[in-house]
Amino acid sequence: MRNTKILAGSSHPELAALVTKRLGTPLSECTLKKFSNKETNDVFIIQSGSNNMNDNIIELCIMIQAARIGSGKRITAVLPYFPYCKQSKRKGRTSITAKLVANMLAVAGVDHIITMDLHASQMQGFFQRPVDNLYAEPVIARWITQTVPNWQNGVVVSKNAGGAKRVTSLADALRLDFALIHKDRSRMGPQGQNRPYSGMPKSGEGDSTVRVYEEEATAAKEDAAALTASISSLNDTGANGDILNAAVTVVADKDGESTITLVGDVNGKVAFLTDDIIDNVGTFVDAADHLVKKCGADKVYIIATHGVLSGDAIKKIQACDSVYKLVVTNTFPIPKEKIDQCSKLIVIDISNTLAEAIRRTHNGESVSYLFNHAE
Repeated sequence: MRNTKILAGSSHPELAALVTKRLGTPLSECTLKKFSNKETNDVFIIQSGSNNMNDNIIELCIMIQAARIGSGKRITAVLPYFPYCKQSKRKGRTSITAKLVANMLAVAGVDHIITMDLHASQMQGFFQRPVDNLYAEPVIARWITQTVPNWQNGVVVSKNAGGAKRVTSLADALRLDFALIHKDRSRMGPQGQNRPYSGMPKSGEGDSTVRVYEEEATAAKEDAAALTASISSLNDTGANGDILNAAVTVVADKDGESTITLVGDVNGKVAFLTDDIIDNVGTFVDAADHLVKKCGADKVYIIATHGVLSGDAIKKIQACDSVYKLVVTNTFPIPKEKIDQCSKLIVIDISNTLAEAIRRTHNGESVSYLFNHAE
């Protein structure tokens, strides 16, 4: 690409090298104080979030301002993982940190932002500059169809109701059914006293069955036989001794107990447990155990775009027998020592999508094609 400079921060040099290799454009040195005498039309700065998030943000802002002072005509920040993207709304008296980062980039002098799978799509309204929010879904869908045996007998599962839109989009792309997991937190928590009772029995209290209401009694009997994920008991086995009928799992957390219920059917199928970010894996592990041990899923693939994997998350995934594979993209840098600790971890290369977005932006082409195609 002519009259173009591609810079990379220190957060994810491996991904930057893959992107520039795809583009056939060498990576420029970041120590340059200014460019050549003639004006550079496009500057692309690749800087993803990492474990040193604050350093990455400041470094990116410094590089943007340096490119602006160095006569860069249009400066594009490429952030595969947008820092603090989960802090996009107020919870109590907290700050909206994602909005703060967007303002910092604008003040530094950025003209355009390319990112991938923002935690909430409405975050694009935080920016004072144009934003292209790319999706990893086409690449993930291609990986599933090319790699997973018997993927046609699969179900895309969301671990909570908030991810339903993301899951249904992937399910439509694969033409598969979808399901979601509902986690009903205990009334023992700090805000649990005033919450209405959902009708779900608690552990050790009263009759452990949930009545099912239907308009016609005969239809209820026929439907109950077909629902492999029906709610019947909190015990390990149902009334007829079939473990598949025990579709409610009670798990303990810091706020008390929670019940996990599946809405959908995964019996004998491959479950693709999907979300945009996987950080603390507690909810993923609980959901995988529920799908395999309570609902009869054949295998569980945990799939996420951004593999943050804080703390001992990798060890928990490796120790969980219900998780068959953990699949993430390389938007977030994962240290080699963590990769070596988990034989279940698979990292999908997303550099081709980012490289094509950079090429199309430089040539003035639309990037909408990438929303539905892997490259």
